Amino acid sequence: MEKVLVSRCLLGHKVRYDGGAHGPFDLLQRWQAEGRIVPLCPEVAGGLPTPRPPAEIPGGQGGLVLDGTQPVLTNLGENVTAEFVAGAQIALQLVRQYGLRVAVLKARSPSCGNQQTYDGSFSATLVAGEGVTAALLRRAGVKVFNEHQLAEAAAELQQLEQLDG
Repeated sequence: MEKVLVSRCLLGHKVRYDGGAHGPFDLLQRWQAEGRIVPLCPEVAGGLPTPRPPAEIPGGQGGLVLDGTQPVLTNLGENVTAEFVAGAQIALQLVRQYGLRVAVLKARSPSCGNQQTYDGSFSATLVAGEGVTAALLRRAGVKVFNEHQLAEAAAELQQLEQLDG
């Protein structure tokens, strides 16, 4: 059975920067009951508290954070790059440990966003880009989806399981 890395906030865990959570999502609840889910909040795993100040990447490109050319900053100007990179590395360790090929991560997050992130101005301006964890996982060959792409994630899992037959 194919397992999936899932953002803890999408499972109802109160780990968002503001202490909140998301969901419930029927499909994720089913996957959890089936034992498919490997839960992770990269920001908390990387050492940040809950709640915590909101953070964004100037320019919104997690890959540039991984390359060492952009920081992750809070709205107070605190540099939290090390924690974001540490959390991404923990996600990659889980991918390797469990042989994960699919992740469902929180849309628009500076860690987990897979299509859009905020631009670093703390003005709710979205840009095409991905978070730090999403970028690292994609570089490692993991297919990264968000909570608005659950049907696509389920189809990918089904295809992988059919190929592994």
